[in-house]
Amino acid sequence: MNLGDRLREHVSENKRGIVHDLMFAVIWVTLVSLIFEAVEGPRWAYYLFMVAGIPAYFGFFLSLEMAREQEREG
Repeated sequence: MNLGDRLREHVSENKRGIVHDLMFAVIWVTLVSLIFEAVEGPRWAYYLFMVAGIPAYFGFFLSLEMAREQEREG
């Protein structure tokens, strides 16, 4: 199996997750950019908010999964 086949297989198995990841990234970057354009904050804070998107991503999807589990149980 060559690299192209493995890539196609990976994308077909994880299509929904890849789309969610991309949507979160685009929304996060857009919101942070709009906020910092409006308030003209310092560049270091802008980068700090961009990096804060990493724990925000994991926190959002972890809480989403926990909510789905609770919905299935109850």
